[in-house]
Amino acid sequence: MLTSRRNFIKKAAAGSAGLTIGGVASGIPAKSYGKIIGANERLNIAIAGLGRRLNGYYDPIKLKDSNVNLLYLCDVMDHQLVKADKKFQETLGYKSKQEKDVRKVLEDKELDAIFIATPDHWHTPGAILAMQAGKHVYLEKPCSHNMWESDILIKAQKKYDKVIQMGNQQRSAPLSIKIINEIHNGLIGETYKAVAFYSNKRGEVVVPQKAPVPTGLDWELFQGPSPRKEYMHDTWNYNWHWYGWDFGTAETGNNATHELDVARWALQVDYPEQVSVEAKKRHYKDDGWTMYDTMEATFKFKNGKAITWDGKSRNAFNTYGGERGTIIYGTEGTVWVDRGMYSVYNRKGEMIQDYKSANKESGNTLGGGGDTTTQHAKNFFNAVRGKEKVNSPISQGVISQAMTHYANVAYRIGRGFDVDSKSGIMYDRDAMKLWKRKYEQGWEPKI
Repeated sequence: MLTSRRNFIKKAAAGSAGLTIGGVASGIPAKSYGKIIGANERLNIAIAGLGRRLNGYYDPIKLKDSNVNLLYLCDVMDHQLVKADKKFQETLGYKSKQEKDVRKVLEDKELDAIFIATPDHWHTPGAILAMQAGKHVYLEKPCSHNMWESDILIKAQKKYDKVIQMGNQQRSAPLSIKIINEIHNGLIGETYKAVAFYSNKRGEVVVPQKAPVPTGLDWELFQGPSPRKEYMHDTWNYNWHWYGWDFGTAETGNNATHELDVARWALQVDYPEQVSVEAKKRHYKDDGWTMYDTMEATFKFKNGKAITWDGKSRNAFNTYGGERGTIIYGTEGTVWVDRGMYSVYNRKGEMIQDYKSANKESGNTLGGGGDTTTQHAKNFFNAVRGKEKVNSPISQGVISQAMTHYANVAYRIGRGFDVDSKSGIMYDRDAMKLWKRKYEQGWEPKI
């Protein structure tokens, strides 16, 4: 009996797929997928989290060759649902269903895949709920709130055999792919170091005060897996990043994820052996920001290679000539790469290549979006159909994410530590106390 078109999509795996006929699995090469009934079926998708990341989704969803139907919009705040619905109706010409509780969205058997763009603390729990419901997941960074979540996310992906594309979109940037391949082929000799950097001019934030829950906000659902607490003024709308560790992962989880991933990609390293951090809140010292706004973290690897993160949230001085990027050092030269450009220098410091893409991708602008996000989303759609491999598999994403978790843990305990380069375990008792967070009763992810 032929597999149904809907079931084909739900069973397709990234980069490879099998068609079951009469109970016998038959391997089929990727180039043949388009000939299989269902391989080009329209995907029903949902978006959970309609905040600043939403701008990146309009273009890939509206494209004809993406061949998707936006079945659901989901958010815990009424006005974000209304705003997104209006924009998508203008963009797509039809109305999507609206829902505040993602769990209800996932009950729909017609749904194939979901974009999770919620606050950080919902990412892994939401992804696991989605996979348990048979859905594929485009999971925005950070893919996890802590190291334990990374571990359970990998286990869930293997158990439920669903596609997960992590939302570090530079993995789909053509120029980045090109230059990283050239680096791996010896363009600048043997790589030994990378500096990942970010500079922004974030301003003063309010000192939180007890306040009524804003009209239209489901505070219970917003908190979700996080232990319950009273609502504090202006902590829900993006500012949750800076008020403690209940919801966010600080600037390192917020932005270093991108550049540290590129650095690790270029140097071909996995977990580090040693982590050290210097970090502090240095600006607007009396405002409501509760964690560091300046960090320098160093990760040392067993092969003698090293990666440094230079993050400045509230000092926009472009130390390296740009607001963000990754510099890769080799024995015969240096490469500076960002989402839409790269420059190559010889050992004398002379520029020998300089490429800028016609593509546009937001740098430090809140909300992001652009051609690279579009390419990344289209890669996800094709992976769900079994026609491509995901450019950012979660098995690699969690290793890059671990570096941000290590940096945050080192900051929180006030010292660096050694790491098992095979398992990622931190060789420090206080650090391991932060391996996992506390969850609201009944909300801890389980597989």
